[in-house]
Amino acid sequence: MKFDKIHNKGQAQIFQNKYLEVLTKSHPLIIWGIYLPFIIYLPYYSYKQLSFSGFAIAAIFFAGIFFWSLFEYFAHRYIFHWVSDNPRANRFAYIMHGNHHEFPRDRQRLFMPAIPSVLLSTVIFGIMYLLMRENAFLFFPGFMLGYLLYASMHYAIHAWKPPFNWLKPLWRQHHLHHYKNEEKGFGVSSSIWDKVFGTEFDLKKEKEDKNEIEKLKFKRKDLQETLH
Repeated sequence: MKFDKIHNKGQAQIFQNKYLEVLTKSHPLIIWGIYLPFIIYLPYYSYKQLSFSGFAIAAIFFAGIFFWSLFEYFAHRYIFHWVSDNPRANRFAYIMHGNHHEFPRDRQRLFMPAIPSVLLSTVIFGIMYLLMRENAFLFFPGFMLGYLLYASMHYAIHAWKPPFNWLKPLWRQHHLHHYKNEEKGFGVSSSIWDKVFGTEFDLKKEKEDKNEIEKLKFKRKDLQETLH
């Protein structure tokens, strides 16, 4: 997914149909609103109706969060950055992730849109249930919380400066992924799997240009142009 120019203003047009185009955009609060009730209720249901112990609930739930981080890495590396000679495959990759690399500061597409998100999460839950049976009622909400934390982190990286110094390496890793080498830095919420699989940027060797960093920050005018 190499582009002649990365656009730091505006957004891609994915579909000609205006109704389909609207469905490619979403606000973070909408996605949190969809999944948060399940994330809260399913562990409660597992405790009250399925008689899971508190320890089992915590262990399986946090296992789901941890598994998300691995899923995030492989999905980003091998699905979102899918390279193919097939035009349809390239079109799919562009819709899924390529448009984000061409317009990385488009806030309306930093979360997966609601309808494809719900469809995909339903399939994922079905697979988990087939493999884990009742344990899926705990593993799935942990997995989805991992997704929401990842997506929120992704949103923050593109919109704001890091709120704490210890988060700065994640910000730098992801910006280097976009603006220097998209074949490294696949982890967004965590760099652990980049370290494991050898795709981490060596931040000690990467120069930091404060003027360039300022250009990557959203200004109020930029936000208005992105949203309209």
